Amino acid sequence: MRSGPKQITVVSGKGGTGKTSVIASLAALADNKVMADCDVDAANLHLVLDPTLREKGEFWGAKVAVRDESRCQKAGECQMRCRFGAITTEAVDQLACEGCGLCVLACPNDALRLEPYINGEYYISDTKYGPLAHAKLLPAAESSGRLVTLVRQEAENVALVEGQSLILIDGSPGIGCTATAALVDVDLALVVTEPTLSAIHDMDRVVELAGHFQLPVAVIINKADINTENTQSIRNDCAKRNIPIMAELPFDGVVSKALASRVPVVEFDDGPVSQGIRDAWSQIEAWLGSAA
Repeated sequence: MRSGPKQITVVSGKGGTGKTSVIASLAALADNKVMADCDVDAANLHLVLDPTLREKGEFWGAKVAVRDESRCQKAGECQMRCRFGAITTEAVDQLACEGCGLCVLACPNDALRLEPYINGEYYISDTKYGPLAHAKLLPAAESSGRLVTLVRQEAENVALVEGQSLILIDGSPGIGCTATAALVDVDLALVVTEPTLSAIHDMDRVVELAGHFQLPVAVIINKADINTENTQSIRNDCAKRNIPIMAELPFDGVVSKALASRVPVVEFDDGPVSQGIRDAWSQIEAWLGSAA
């Protein structure tokens, strides 16, 4: 069993369900925590938490082909065999290169090798709510799952050094490698969904992913009043799976206003959305205490 701070990952089956709005509010409500924005392909938690940079580092991810021009005899084997059109006898397109290494094996003059390259940056920042680990993946760059793992490692290091007891992780939508890397070995997967057919379908998939890792799951239904029939469908599905629904948040334009003001909604006003998130956090906090 993993020791150290408790970890909660907020995920969603699809984008736009309100995941980041929820975790920003949890960051404002929770004590003794570190935040980790693991949605590295489209990181945006920093837009709400307004961080001040403490340190940054380079992320060296996937490998690409590099040519030693002094050895190259323009044989053309690399160009002929590359299925991605990433290499010619004149140049290597690093964005197109998949790092498979076939060109290295095919070159009769040992003029090619694979080398890692910088795929992005990771950061440790300070916010009024506590430390934030986050990152930026370069456009079209590979190894996003590895960058998520790095962000989580940095968050854990900060939590251990500073004696923080909780890590709040903003996961990516979907069930791809970034979502998987953000979910594995956490204490709770908090799924934010909404009553639309696509969101319900994708919620099922992310719940199944969490089940694969044998993780406790809880649900928040956002914009629950926009389709009462679909909301009831989510209730029924959660009841069948014994998944607790922590909150049913109504649609409210105040959420957009809070985001535009770069303030968590629980600090922006005390309306029904804010109260729903506060109630959800009280339940989560009690669950964490009972699971300790």
